[in-house]
Amino acid sequence: MYQKILLPLDLNEEASWERALPTALALCHTFGASLHLVTVLPDYRMPLVGSYFPADFSEKAHKALTDAQHAFVQQHIPSDITVQCAIAEGSPWEAIIDTAKKLDIDLVVMASHNKRKFADYVLGPNAEHVVHHSKMSVMIVR
Repeated sequence: MYQKILLPLDLNEEASWERALPTALALCHTFGASLHLVTVLPDYRMPLVGSYFPADFSEKAHKALTDAQHAFVQQHIPSDITVQCAIAEGSPWEAIIDTAKKLDIDLVVMASHNKRKFADYVLGPNAEHVVHHSKMSVMIVR
């Protein structure tokens, strides 16, 4: 049923994956699907923001994030799962949807973990936007 499963991953926020990862792995095992991890970096190249960072900041951030993703895979993903890592930039929910489209993802599995206001408590702002704007299936894990 599913061939490619996308798991958004915030390496600084364990709540972004601690419950969603086991679900994504179970689905990968069940359907023989590949797992695609995406981590979103803020867009530091905007003129207003970019002037405060060194010119090579984006490259260094990408390198550090790539290394962190590979360490995450080594620690948390079983060797029998085919896994691919991606880094996207911009708004988290837009980057998740764009990455899912580019990779031809069948299912996005993501956690809901932000509790700032009632709507965020029920779903989470990024999860809510992905659900409402995505054309592919989305599974929210609580």
